[in-house]
Amino acid sequence: MVELLAPAGNLEMAKAAVENGANAIYVGARGWSRRRDAYELSDEKLHEATEIAHSAGAKIRVAINTNMQSCEIPALLKKMEKFVGWGIDGAIMTDVGAIAQVHRRFPDLVLHASIGANILNNEDVKFYRSIGVSQVVADTKITLGELTSRQANIDVGIEILIHANKCYTYLGKCWMSPYIRLERTADDFGKDVFRGSPNRGGLDYRVCLEQWELLDDKALLEPVITLKNAAFFFLDDIPALIDLGVHCLKIQGREYPVPLVGSIVRFYRELIDTYVAKPAEQTFDLAPWRLRLEAIQAERDSKRSNMTLVLLNEARQPVSRRA
Repeated sequence: MVELLAPAGNLEMAKAAVENGANAIYVGARGWSRRRDAYELSDEKLHEATEIAHSAGAKIRVAINTNMQSCEIPALLKKMEKFVGWGIDGAIMTDVGAIAQVHRRFPDLVLHASIGANILNNEDVKFYRSIGVSQVVADTKITLGELTSRQANIDVGIEILIHANKCYTYLGKCWMSPYIRLERTADDFGKDVFRGSPNRGGLDYRVCLEQWELLDDKALLEPVITLKNAAFFFLDDIPALIDLGVHCLKIQGREYPVPLVGSIVRFYRELIDTYVAKPAEQTFDLAPWRLRLEAIQAERDSKRSNMTLVLLNEARQPVSRRA
C-alpha cells in the first residue's frame, strides 16, 4: 500500500494529519528545515509529535534539509542521536556530506533524499543509494516514463509530491530570496540561521512572485515578466502512480492552517482508498474528485496569496546589522 505522508508544522497539525488518515507525518527540526521558526518544532515538541504519530500507528520523519557548514555537523549528529533515541522513523535530508555522516553514525535509520537534492536521473539515484539513502523524492518535472524506469531498475523507494509548487528553476534550491534580503543570525543554541536563504536554515521570501520587468540597458523590453512558482495538486496521475507502485505520496504545507491541511489529507486518503478498493476491471471516474478538489484548491490559493504578500513585505524591510 502506498504511504500518504503529511506535513506537521505544529502539534495540532500532527494530530489532524493522523486523525485524517496520514500513514506518516514529517516535522522540521527548528533551524534545520527550510521554514520559518513558527512552522518548525523545538526538540521537546518534536518528541511530543513522535508520541502523537506512534500512538496513532503512524510514522514520523524529521526534515533536516538545509545545507551545512563543517562546524554544524557535530551539532547535527548530537541532535540526531536524541531523535533516534526517541524512535523517529526516518530523516529527510539534502546535504550530501550530512547524509553520509548520519548514515555512518545511524546505519539503521531510514534516510530520504529531499526534493532539494534535485534528483533527475537514475545515476543520481544510484549515487544517493551508495551513501545510505533508501528513498528519493522525484523532481516535480519528471515524467511517468522516467519513474517507470527507476522503479524497474533500481532498488529504491520513490516519493512523489502530490501537493507542492513547481519552481521555475529547481525546487528546494532558491537563490533569488537571499539575493533580495539576507540576514545572518544565530538561534539560542548558536546555530547559524541565514534569514532569507531557505538553503541555510532561513525562509523563502518568494521574491520570484514580485512584479518583474525585462530591461536591455535602459530600454524596456517586457513590462511584465512572470517567473513560475505555481502551487499544484496532483489528481489525474494518482491512479497511475499507485499502479506503478510508488512508495510514498507526499503533501507539502507545514505553513497552512491546520483545518486546511486536515481537509487535504482527508481528500487524498479517501481518493487512495477508493481507488485501491475498486475492482481491477472497473474504470475509475475522477470527475467527482475534481469537483471536490476545487473547493480545497480555492481555499489553498487564498491562503497562499495572503502568505506571499506577508513574505514580500517582509523582504522589503532593511536588514539589521550585527554588532
